Amino acid sequence: MATQEPKIETIAHGPYEVTGNPPLRTRRVVRSERDEPIAWQTGPEVEHDSTYYLCRCGQSADKPFCDGSHAFELFDGDETASDNSFDERVETYVGVGITIRKDGELCQHAQFCKFAETNWFELVAETGDTSRRSQLVAMIERCPSGALAYEIAGERIEPPLRAEIAAVVDGPLFVSGEIPIERSDGKYLETRNRVVLCRCGGSDNKPLCDGSHIDNGFQS
Repeated sequence: MATQEPKIETIAHGPYEVTGNPPLRTRRVVRSERDEPIAWQTGPEVEHDSTYYLCRCGQSADKPFCDGSHAFELFDGDETASDNSFDERVETYVGVGITIRKDGELCQHAQFCKFAETNWFELVAETGDTSRRSQLVAMIERCPSGALAYEIAGERIEPPLRAEIAAVVDGPLFVSGEIPIERSDGKYLETRNRVVLCRCGGSDNKPLCDGSHIDNGFQS
């Protein structure tokens, strides 16, 4: 029997149905003494069935899995995220030896792209210095949403990420490795190397995360 490829389907006003048995892990943000995000720590694989359901409303008592709470909470899961492409939405910023492309619609405000002393935008102007260019690349490669991307010599470069789903502690689902995501209306989001899906129920850009979990105090 042929192996089914991983896929995520958003069920109308319900959970995410995950098929194809992609690995599920926990992941947390590693922060500096100034509470700035500097790295990711990935936990062991979470046991699951080959098809599993992940909470999208934020109310499950069995997170990250769905326990049916969406039905009792009358969860409004209307999906408003665009189904057009990254290339149709981006803004372009040209530095020395590197081009940055930004899609603000994908941003979930993980804040890997800024520190107290600098941020990605300021670094673009300093890319004549290789060390600053390297710092900029590191920022972008830690971005979970892919809202920031970079090109060198006209080629977009992405970090090598395996196909898996990570439930970020007190945050969204970090989906990597080009897993297709189908909306409840049958349309597909653009398949990408990394994307973040809302699991607090509060995003105004569902099924994508818009950072609402930060303001609504979501805990997992």
